[in-house]
Amino acid sequence: MRKPGRPHLLRWYNQVESLPILKKLLESFTKARSDADKARKNKRTEHIEAELPNAVPGKVVVRFAPEPSGYLHIGHLKAAILNRFFADKYNGKYILRFDDTNPTKEEGEFEDAIKEDLAMIEVSFDKVVHTSDHFDKIREYTEKLIQQGDAFMDDTDAELVKEQRRALVPSKNRDASIEDNLKRFHEMCEGTPEGQKWSLRAKIDYTHKNGTMRDPVIYRYVGGSHHITGDKYKAYPMYDLACPLIDHIDGVTHALRANEYAARHEQYAWFLQKLGLPNIEIFDFSRIDFVYTVLSKRKLKYLVDQGVVSGWGDPRFPTVRGIRSRGMTVKGLKDYIVGQGASQQMLQLEWDGIWNVNKRVIDPIAPRYWAIAEEKMVPVEVIGGPAKEEVVKKPLHKKDPKIGEKDLVLSSHLIMEQADAKSFGDNEEITAMDWGNVIVTEKKVDAAGDVESLKVKLHLEGDFKKTSKKVTWLSAPTKEHPLTPVVLIEYDYLITKKKLEEDDNLTDVINPKTEYRVNALASAEVAQLKKWDIIQFERKGFYIYQGEKDAEGRMQFGYIPDGRAESIALKAKPAAVSAAPKDKSAPKGSWGKPGAKKAAPAPAAAAAADGTKTVLSDATEGFEIPIKTKMFESDRIYGNDGVHPEPKVNMFKSTPVYDQ
Repeated sequence: MRKPGRPHLLRWYNQVESLPILKKLLESFTKARSDADKARKNKRTEHIEAELPNAVPGKVVVRFAPEPSGYLHIGHLKAAILNRFFADKYNGKYILRFDDTNPTKEEGEFEDAIKEDLAMIEVSFDKVVHTSDHFDKIREYTEKLIQQGDAFMDDTDAELVKEQRRALVPSKNRDASIEDNLKRFHEMCEGTPEGQKWSLRAKIDYTHKNGTMRDPVIYRYVGGSHHITGDKYKAYPMYDLACPLIDHIDGVTHALRANEYAARHEQYAWFLQKLGLPNIEIFDFSRIDFVYTVLSKRKLKYLVDQGVVSGWGDPRFPTVRGIRSRGMTVKGLKDYIVGQGASQQMLQLEWDGIWNVNKRVIDPIAPRYWAIAEEKMVPVEVIGGPAKEEVVKKPLHKKDPKIGEKDLVLSSHLIMEQADAKSFGDNEEITAMDWGNVIVTEKKVDAAGDVESLKVKLHLEGDFKKTSKKVTWLSAPTKEHPLTPVVLIEYDYLITKKKLEEDDNLTDVINPKTEYRVNALASAEVAQLKKWDIIQFERKGFYIYQGEKDAEGRMQFGYIPDGRAESIALKAKPAAVSAAPKDKSAPKGSWGKPGAKKAAPAPAAAAAADGTKTVLSDATEGFEIPIKTKMFESDRIYGNDGVHPEPKVNMFKSTPVYDQ
């Protein structure tokens, strides 16, 4: 349009472009696009854009229902925070319910820990209930299902039940009489020797396309004492039965469920419908999962029991108290979860996102200190330095004086890190941070190339903007001005495989080294820090004081990842990942879990000893092509004879040129 030779078109374009209404539209569009770009770069963390279906303000009741069989971990947090968000949004109620239907796994210790963890992340609840509060009522509903012919007792072996459900085969007891079923149910509930052999199954549809509807087990005998009810009950409802019934009893209007339970929604509705209970809205969301992370309670307990970690609050653990002791703030955690929203997309997330959000929280408020690694630490003599130690005040955070001040000791004898000293050239001018420039006048190096000592000349009139090296330092410790011995700990992931599969052996992927410790001397003021105080050791990163000292009496500081690639990268060698394709025809165990291994196919007859085999250019004919491959053998889709399609066209037939 603006090319030479089009003057009329150009004049018209300039005229249109200058019209007020179009200029306003263009400005509006440009601003909208700019705002959209900013929104993509800075994901909103203050609001969840989601609505509960058929929600009535003031009448919404939601519940967070953990099983008291372990500590809360990061996979639970989305449910806890989303429920609180919706309860607040609709001015409703938030119930904390402990689903205590398996006495062999549950302990009162875990209930107390879950309450503490929720308080730690500032998630409050309106009341606490237990599924066990209503065991008698659940039994009444269960007997009603039996009397309606909607449940039957079964003594089929558990493994056979799995095989029959997979094969769409009914149980031999499916058509037992209501009287027999009630009798056996009572025996099971009394825990008699005969009753212990039986369990109750819902009579839904053993041929249903949804596997969860194929006559699931809903009540069973469990030996052992319950941590609340003791030995009062011998049989307990399964979660799939108890969940909809207790939701009804507690007056829940909206059940938030991770979409890993999506297949069970139909089953949930079936129990309510068969018992004549009102419908409860289900709201799906995806749970949070991270790379190199174990979230299975059973596997986490194994790591604790085997001493791989110090406990459930270990900084390497994905539990709430674990990531809190690693340096995750409450605000950073909640901002990240809210920023994820009520998404239903199932993802395995990298850790960079959550630590990056956390950095935005701690960076403006973390006081700054210095620490010098002790290994091969270098003594520095300052020519022109003060004859006697001087103390000056410096801000703890240069961008926020309100955070406070610290004492900086100036003297003629300093300490610096070996890595910094090695980088200095002869007569190079460097900047000693918060003091000024110095010129390296002497550098003594040993036979191994390590710096033994330095001499520098104070040059305060030098311009720090012109130096390429700005280094931290500390005045050498004295009786009047001691330094604080610390240990700086950097952690690695507990496992070396990004995604743990169901058939993976946990012991095969446990990381043999997950702690990297560096002894250091730090600014004297850090001795006053309290547990979980977060600071920055400048040029090293953010650290959290873990409230403990090691065997040498050193304060322990854990490194806080900041979201950069190097801060979240696996330090160990990654576990080997098999490249072999999954055999979909292989036998499976219970509901998709691997079963017996299928023998590998025998090599093709045409393959040589070194793996070289000969194929024909056109499957069954043509010239020979020797190839060397490790790919598995498979049959041709259309057979070995190939496909010879008959052309069907309306064009006239002609003799090929080369046949004439």
